[in-house]
Amino acid sequence: MNDEQRLDGSRRHFLKQSLAYSVAAAGAGSLLPHLAHAGEPLNLRYPDPSVEVLDDSFLDLRLFNASVEKVATGLRWAEGPVWVGDGRYLLVSDIPNNRIMRWDEISQSLGVYRESSNYSNGLTRDNEGRLIACEGSTNQGLGRRITRTEPDGSITVLADNFEGKRFNSPNDIVVKRDGSVWFTDPPFQAGNEYEGHKVQIELPHGVYRIDGQTLKVTQVIDDLAGPNGLCFSPDEQTLYVVEGRAKPNRLVWAYAVNADGTLGARRKHIDGGATGALDGIKCDEAGNLWCGWGSNGSPKGKPEELDGVRVFNTEGKAIGHVYLPERCANLCFGGSKGNRLFMASSHSIYSLYVNTRGATFIK
Repeated sequence: MNDEQRLDGSRRHFLKQSLAYSVAAAGAGSLLPHLAHAGEPLNLRYPDPSVEVLDDSFLDLRLFNASVEKVATGLRWAEGPVWVGDGRYLLVSDIPNNRIMRWDEISQSLGVYRESSNYSNGLTRDNEGRLIACEGSTNQGLGRRITRTEPDGSITVLADNFEGKRFNSPNDIVVKRDGSVWFTDPPFQAGNEYEGHKVQIELPHGVYRIDGQTLKVTQVIDDLAGPNGLCFSPDEQTLYVVEGRAKPNRLVWAYAVNADGTLGARRKHIDGGATGALDGIKCDEAGNLWCGWGSNGSPKGKPEELDGVRVFNTEGKAIGHVYLPERCANLCFGGSKGNRLFMASSHSIYSLYVNTRGATFIK
């Protein structure tokens, strides 16, 4: 091989390598914009000014170098988030669009999980990992029900009435360790054609329990105005319920839970004040309540000063606030360690890593 042939071969080798590097660089470059917006922080400074400490005890829950991040947007009214750890994704109801959305942690993408979801609202998982959903209004406008999605994708109706009367519009839901399913039933979705269908309600605003074995439905509360979010304390001896239409102020009640599934005495746990409004709530492993927060519509209330998540300790004292540019309807803990707070907030989904885990995190 002469010098000219060797030079020509070297040139061809160089061109092949350059082409390979160009293709690789182009591929990486196409990922960079996607990854750059995978968890877009609202603020670049640490500590994040969106996370306000109202009491020094909140410093133990706040991570100094964790930001509030917007992970997805494009929804009309995001509600009822639930984390699916075995699939590493988050499910969120988009009520007016009548669908359940799926945000994937691996691909950082948002897609449709279920079309025509019967205007689903609150979502949770049972002790076998099956999806349990509050369906606020079936597509035909008749049934307002609680359903379970089986491993093969089929739907089982757990309950759609109490003593022969249809539910109003099941709203939020939680599963106890004994397998019983507890949910709130205000009339919120029964009064418009945006989040369901206009229907004449048949039952008082209520909270119900479905027995985990017999599926018998019991009405456990019937005297709250607009019962909304609910959750159990870590030891499940206390049930917290939001009274979303209480007057003059919105409230959270704490009920003693009896061994037979009935409720005992109640006490006022949180008062939303003259302007605050509560929606979905979750307990962390220490018993603190993380509450979806916003304005109750009072002229004195300023949404930009209220929207987000307010955190209360076991005594009902506000200790922290996570400010968001949108009203937070509901929230859940997720991520591989249960320490990532996901906030379903009007049009978007936000997240924040915190120094605690959800009370129901499976260790």
